[in-house]
Amino acid sequence: MKSKITIKDIAKELGVSTSTVSKALKDSHEISEETRKKIKAFANFYHYKPNSLALKLRNKKTMVIGIIIPEIVHHFFSRVISGIEKTANERGYNVMICLSNESYNKELLNINMLADGSVDGLLISIAKETLEKKEFNHFKELINDEIPFVLFDRVSDEIACDKVLVDDAGGGYKATNHLIDIGCKRIALLTTPDHVNVGTQRRLGYIRALEENNRKVNNDLIIKINESFDIAEQIKKLLNSPDKLPDGIFAVNEIYAATAMKIAREKGLNIPEDIAVIGFTDGLISEFSTPPLSTVAQHGFTMGEQAADLLLNRIQKKENAENDFERKVISTNLKIRNSTQKIHKKVTFN
Repeated sequence: MKSKITIKDIAKELGVSTSTVSKALKDSHEISEETRKKIKAFANFYHYKPNSLALKLRNKKTMVIGIIIPEIVHHFFSRVISGIEKTANERGYNVMICLSNESYNKELLNINMLADGSVDGLLISIAKETLEKKEFNHFKELINDEIPFVLFDRVSDEIACDKVLVDDAGGGYKATNHLIDIGCKRIALLTTPDHVNVGTQRRLGYIRALEENNRKVNNDLIIKINESFDIAEQIKKLLNSPDKLPDGIFAVNEIYAATAMKIAREKGLNIPEDIAVIGFTDGLISEFSTPPLSTVAQHGFTMGEQAADLLLNRIQKKENAENDFERKVISTNLKIRNSTQKIHKKVTFN
């Protein structure tokens, strides 16, 4: 059995410095190809592995990044986490995930716990309660303590940091234009309260599409869902008046959209013949709804990759210049399924 060796052993055996061995194992072009091959061959023969704990202590890094998300069951956030983990692992980092459950206090608790030396940086999607309170002092403390962090999806312009977000307004615009293109005249919107910025941006896209097509914005067709109460009961109000029914619905997430379709079917309405429905976020709910739900794809995996890249670049550069922050916007695209595919009956002649 071959004995375990160290960089010092390799250096002594081959008559080179420990620095040369370290650089060769990292494929540094400062070392000649012949020397690199010789050192790598020797290291492989003796199954050399770097002492990761020693590296962490020497660099004073945990090699872990923290993630704080509002919920984990949401398909979008699970895709974001997958993207973060892929990028982090490729760059030698692990991830630690915490949930705020949309609570300001839980978010604050998680940030304080992770920022106490447990991680090298944070990736955060702000809780709804935090956005509603507009209480961002815990983020300002991170800035003061020079702890790197990146906000993704739910962000605030009041916080000076790197940000990665979806083109929510563009997605809302595309979804509403699609409903207009298939012939919908009364297009309703199921959205979030104003303090949830992603819903607000999607509403702005909805309004822009209507206005550009010379449609009046009817506030009676805009329902702002308060998730503290029964979602279905709030959506039912939209479908209670047979003479004022919408013929198209844009919902800012797939739960609102799937709920609207369920209520419409219970009322004997056909989708998409009577009401066409399009949602936001291409998750399993959208794919397996009845009928399958047209939706705006957000590309959460890409968001996760880019957010992790920004954070790791920030950690490694050790910079926190206010005028150096990046804002990346992920574009969206439509996935058209049966919920908006109007059925045209074929006319046959005898």
